[in-house]
Amino acid sequence: MIEFDQVTVTYDGAREPALREVSFTVPEGELALVIGRTGSGKSTLLRAINGLVPHFTGGTLAGRVLVAGRDTREYRPRDLADVVGMVGQDPMAGFVTDTVEDELAYSMESLGVAPDVMRRRVEETLDLLGLADVRDRALTSLSGGQRQRTAIGAALTSHPAVLVLDEPTSALDPQAAEEVLAALQRLVHDLGVTVVMAEHRLERVIQYADRVIEVPGGAAAVSTGLPAERMVTAPVAPPVVELGRLAGWSPLPLSVRDARRAATTLRSHLTPPPSRRARPLGPELAHCKDLVVSYGTVTALRGVSVSIKAGEVVALMGRNGAGKSTLLNALVGIVPVRAGSAVSAGTDPRRTKPKQLVKAVGLVPQEPADLLYAATVADECASADSDFKVPAGSCRRLLERLAPDVALDVHPRDLSEGQRLCLALAVVLCGAPPLLLLDEPTRGLDYGAKRRLVAILRELAAAGHAVVLSTHDVEMVAEVATRVLVLAEGELVSDGPTAEVIAGSPAFAPQVAKILAPLPFLTVGQVAEALDRAS
Repeated sequence: MIEFDQVTVTYDGAREPALREVSFTVPEGELALVIGRTGSGKSTLLRAINGLVPHFTGGTLAGRVLVAGRDTREYRPRDLADVVGMVGQDPMAGFVTDTVEDELAYSMESLGVAPDVMRRRVEETLDLLGLADVRDRALTSLSGGQRQRTAIGAALTSHPAVLVLDEPTSALDPQAAEEVLAALQRLVHDLGVTVVMAEHRLERVIQYADRVIEVPGGAAAVSTGLPAERMVTAPVAPPVVELGRLAGWSPLPLSVRDARRAATTLRSHLTPPPSRRARPLGPELAHCKDLVVSYGTVTALRGVSVSIKAGEVVALMGRNGAGKSTLLNALVGIVPVRAGSAVSAGTDPRRTKPKQLVKAVGLVPQEPADLLYAATVADECASADSDFKVPAGSCRRLLERLAPDVALDVHPRDLSEGQRLCLALAVVLCGAPPLLLLDEPTRGLDYGAKRRLVAILRELAAAGHAVVLSTHDVEMVAEVATRVLVLAEGELVSDGPTAEVIAGSPAFAPQVAKILAPLPFLTVGQVAEALDRAS
């Protein structure tokens, strides 16, 4: 169905090719998972499948890409629209209509699908992806996860033979991600659709993949193989695989179920970790009291009361549309408050001058590009140093720590989604605000980048800063959060220490907790420490 034959892609002005002599095939009816570190070229590979590379992006493509027998050098993206459905990393960039239902119907209208067939497919897709309640909503009013599901639905309604997905679950809550992946499995197994998917959260998808395409980046060759074989040496691997490597299991498990079966001996060698004394917290840096926020007739927050203190790393969790981003936005005064109050750094953020507020509160939004306006990465870093009056090179050093391979002379919008997020994080972290708010801070980040971000957040908390992160990344929460708040339908339904809130939750428990239950372990690092103590 898909064939790459000695494909090399070089963008205009680039020093090195983004892809070099790539050759592989994906048969019909398979789910191929593309893995690799942030910025390695995964999105370039995906865009080459439907001809966006090079017809839209520019640059030079050498070699040949065949999709259903069509050569992408001769067929432009519009000529492949009946065969290939594409969902990019940024759903809003691909929307062309105003509402959810119109967006689902647009691709079918373009292909001339009969009206009665269009209506049936729209209803099926609304039910399949849990979008029926927002069918008439404006796309701009949706949460990040709802937008992502809408983008996936818009690609599905035209019934393409090939579906290309770039991080399709990055903004989805765990339950929504499972539903989307289950739908994709049905398409592959029952209808013979070929799915090619790039994803950093391998813990969600690795067990569903028929083959893995590893894109290492640089001069290293792209390679393919069975998931269990590739995970033995892959530099990026989910916690279930890392635990298997640590325990010496062979073959390596790819699912929690397989790992639980292999973990009987491991459980007998582990003793619960000693309780650690909680770090004393500092003064209150932000609080909400009976906070109510509405968007028109939609109430996003309903009487939320919460206090954030210095030294905390607080995770906001909950379903898509639960109100997590709205709470963060209220703490910086972006959204109007209908009732109650939101206070940051002792003042009402809506009545505080931006120059004063930015010294007390830093927000990295879901769309990191909103913070970036300079012509090059170097200029962006220099501007941040100047704005925050810190020594020259401070922002660049933070960026190098988060993403070592980012070139300084490129435009921020030419970076990968993960690299752009790292740049936005570096810009905000450069000011070292007492209160740091992060909205989905791991979208587009590989496991190595996430580990580096975790180390920085721990350092900030130890230095007396407070961090609040809205995320669906349960593995990240297990690593760094000291406290978890769970929102549902705009209400605060749970507030407590991380282990108490997530360990026993079917939706929010990390892989290690599920594998080793009832033992109180959340991360592979905790297991490694326990094995060291036992030896």
